[in-house]
Amino acid sequence: MEDFNHLSETELRVNLSNCCGSQTWVRAVIEKLPYVDAQSLLQKAQSAWYNECIEADWLEAFMHHPRIGDKKNVSEKAKDSIHLAVGEQSGVEDGDTRLLLRLHAANIAYEANFGFTYIICATGKSGEEMLDLLEDRLKNTVEEEMRIAMGEQWKITLIRLKKWLNEVVFPHINSQVTTHILDTSVGKPARGIAVSLFQFKNDVWKKIATGRTNEDGRIPDLLPPVLKIEKTKYKLVFETDGYFTNGGRESFYPEVQIIFNIEDQSHYHVPLLLNPFGYSTYRGS
Repeated sequence: MEDFNHLSETELRVNLSNCCGSQTWVRAVIEKLPYVDAQSLLQKAQSAWYNECIEADWLEAFMHHPRIGDKKNVSEKAKDSIHLAVGEQSGVEDGDTRLLLRLHAANIAYEANFGFTYIICATGKSGEEMLDLLEDRLKNTVEEEMRIAMGEQWKITLIRLKKWLNEVVFPHINSQVTTHILDTSVGKPARGIAVSLFQFKNDVWKKIATGRTNEDGRIPDLLPPVLKIEKTKYKLVFETDGYFTNGGRESFYPEVQIIFNIEDQSHYHVPLLLNPFGYSTYRGS
């Protein structure tokens, strides 16, 4: 951190801009120098993004991202940050023409709906997963999608900060809320189920995050790491109908909703044990 604190303002501005394109965010991080450790840097970076930036700043950051699956767009928009962005879209690098065409059409529809580029933390996701999530998010309102895109941008920013400051030890903290779905009728994880997280605030349920279960039936990154959400009621909504329909099976519940309380800043793991005609849940670890 001592080396970080002694970088010139120009070096800091260039490198921080490669992590997040909002200049309000960049200025806020620089103004807080010096940082005593990585934790204090992360706390300021997060606070600046969520509490000091406004919609115009979030949109400015989104503009620096290429469309998912658009190789020409990647080379143009990410040319300055390519050393940090390398591998982020590896899930579509070998995608077939049909997948790329579907991604292109979905990107156009998304931009028409919301007015900004589809933002997703692509690291570790396949092209099919990113397309599924894009199509899921097309159902959102503009307000919902702005909140979700903000969270995805923060995930990207964290990954790039860690790549840039490769000698700095960042605390390893997962999403505060995670889930795991086991299909008990076949004894296997339930892959590809769309899951949304809602927060109850001002007497209204507000969608704050979305994801799809991976090969192991898990969503480990539903919320950005290190982000702590406030004490209130939350709801996980599992879209189970498509999962059973795609598997050629009938089911009784088209979706499952689990409402739970968050009382502190600890980890909340909410598993779902699922079968076509019933389900159960508990607080896991």
